[in-house]
Parts: sequence; structure tokens; C-alpha cells
Amino acid sequence: MNIEITDQLNRLITLEKTPKRIISLVPSQTELLYDLGLENNIVGLTKFCVHPYHLKQTKVLVGGTKNIKVDKIKELNPDIILCNKEENTKEIVEACEKIAPVHVSDIYNLDDAIELIRQYGDLLSCRTDAQKIIQKLEFKISDFNHFIKDITPKKVAYFIWRNPWMTAANNTFINHILELNKFENIYKNKERYPEIELKKIRLEGDPDLVFLSSEPYPFKEEHAFEIGRFTHHAKTVFVDGELFSWYGSRLLKSFDYFKKLHQRII
Repeated sequence: MNIEITDQLNRLITLEKTPKRIISLVPSQTELLYDLGLENNIVGLTKFCVHPYHLKQTKVLVGGTKNIKVDKIKELNPDIILCNKEENTKEIVEACEKIAPVHVSDIYNLDDAIELIRQYGDLLSCRTDAQKIIQKLEFKISDFNHFIKDITPKKVAYFIWRNPWMTAANNTFINHILELNKFENIYKNKERYPEIELKKIRLEGDPDLVFLSSEPYPFKEEHAFEIGRFTHHAKTVFVDGELFSWYGSRLLKSFDYFKKLHQRII
């Protein structure tokens, strides 16, 4: 009997049986597979799938998130390929669909993240492990909401790139996480990951805090000084980009990190 499931783009996926050979083209989803107990089912991943680190030594690398090696993917004979709307291009999804069924995630908030874990539980026959992660995550979220309720909001700018300077803005998972933390994104009136002019940062919101993400750009102290020349009295903080942007089981680590971050910036 066929298995039918709808992914987060409302695409119907039909499978003859539970997938046993899985390729993940999304780092946070690779880590989620591992935490769902599916390490032995992962046959291929990207060079950016760094958690857990040993997977890169034991599995086949099939390229990056934006540039895949189609021939390698074909050779692995996958039962399913896991993609994400933001991480992977439409062309990648279409190329993969010629090889095997493709599940595409689409994550904007914590509800979407929890729904993805639930879908993997159904799709990959690991419902019990998926539910355990969801329960732990829901507890972490509830506990953090209690912690954050008396925190005073602060205006922030969250930088992800330099040359050109780019920030996280509206309609991103990062912006959702910032809001959850009562960090008011001064660029929330812009869409996705806009290029911005540093010299206008005071006019466009004059942030209390400037966050420099650890990924995808390797920001250094000189970049903090560069930004600081254009802010009023903003405090620059280097933050763990994975804990703001990864939406799989890494979220279980995020909320303890956010508590410590708030204590640092008081």
C-alpha cells in the first residue's frame, strides 16, 4: 500500500514504502535525522552538514546546498531526498525529483519547525522519537516564554553578511526568533535578507544592539568597529547563528543560549 504525505509546500509525495535510503540537502535537517535515530539511513549529505561532525567522514558528500552533484545523488539510489525552500533552489528540487521523491520544508516560525519534526515522524516511521523531541521543545519554549515576559524590549540589527552589508528582515525564521526574544528588528519593514547602507543605520532605527552572526559570514572585531562608527551607542554582540537560524533539533539548545545572551547584554 502506498504512503502519501503532503510536504510544507503542500506538494503530495507518494511512496511505496518507508524510505530507508535518505539524502539530506539541509544541514539543520541532517542533524534532526540523526537525533531521530536515523543515522544508518542517511546515505548522502552536503558539505555544510556539520552536526554531528562525524557524519561528514562516514557519509557521501553530494555538494553544497546551492550546488549539488546530480551524478553522485543518482549513484546513491535514494528512496527520498530532503530539501528546504530557502536553502535549496527550485532547480535543485526539480533535478532531484527526476531521481527520487522529494520532501520540501518551508520554515518561518516555531510552529513550522514543530510541524516538520512531526512530518518526518510520519514520513520516516519514527513517530515516537519525533514526539519526544517535540515534547522537549514545547517545554523549552514554554519555559523561555516565562523567562522573557519581564524582559525589556531592545532594538536590534542582525547582520548576516558584509560586502554588501546584509541583515535578516521580515519573513525569515531569524526575525521570528528575534521577536520571541523581545528583540525589535529595526529592519522588519524590509523583506527577507536586504542589503543595507551602514551610514543610514541611525536613520533606519538606531539599534540598541548589533548582532553579528557566526554564519554564513565570518565576522571579526574589525567589522564590529566598522559598524560602530555609524551607530549611536549600540552594543555589538557576536552571536551563534546556528542557534538563531537552525530549526531542527538544534532548537533544543537555543533557549538556554538565549537566556545566557540576555544576561550578557543587561
